Amino acid sequence: MEIQVQRYQRNKVLGNSESAQLYYLKFVPGKSRTHTDESIAKSMERIGSLSIDDVLHCNRAMTREIRTLLAQGDKVHIQGLGTFFLSFNCTGTEEEKDCTVRNIHKVNVRFKPDNTFRLVNDSTVATRGAEGCVKFAIKGETTTGSSGGGNDDGGDDSGGGWIDPTA
Repeated sequence: MEIQVQRYQRNKVLGNSESAQLYYLKFVPGKSRTHTDESIAKSMERIGSLSIDDVLHCNRAMTREIRTLLAQGDKVHIQGLGTFFLSFNCTGTEEEKDCTVRNIHKVNVRFKPDNTFRLVNDSTVATRGAEGCVKFAIKGETTTGSSGGGNDDGGDDSGGGWIDPTA
């Protein structure tokens, strides 16, 4: 299975219409699916000995516990996946007495993947098809030899994958 990407053109420096126009890649909109805890539980039931209800109960209990631990300012490490932690943005002040928790205006949950959870582009690894290898294909292009150029998905994209940003 390959991840579909497409080319698009934009200014090198965003917001500066005078900067050079460069081509970048982005995910093809509408191609990725969102999996719910229930759909994952159904998959896990097929391959394991737990029922859907057991899997959902464990996942929801784990989610509640992770939220509680993050709210306490702790980090949560899940073996083979990575570490969840909080970060925040706050505005700076000139006086120390003016720097309070009211200056925090945004709190984020961050994720740092485990070293074992490395997804690598198939074109940059020595062994093709190795575990953790992600294959990308440019929409509308066919694969030629070992260049990893892409996969013809049968779409009617006559521009060879090029996207006109003004369209």
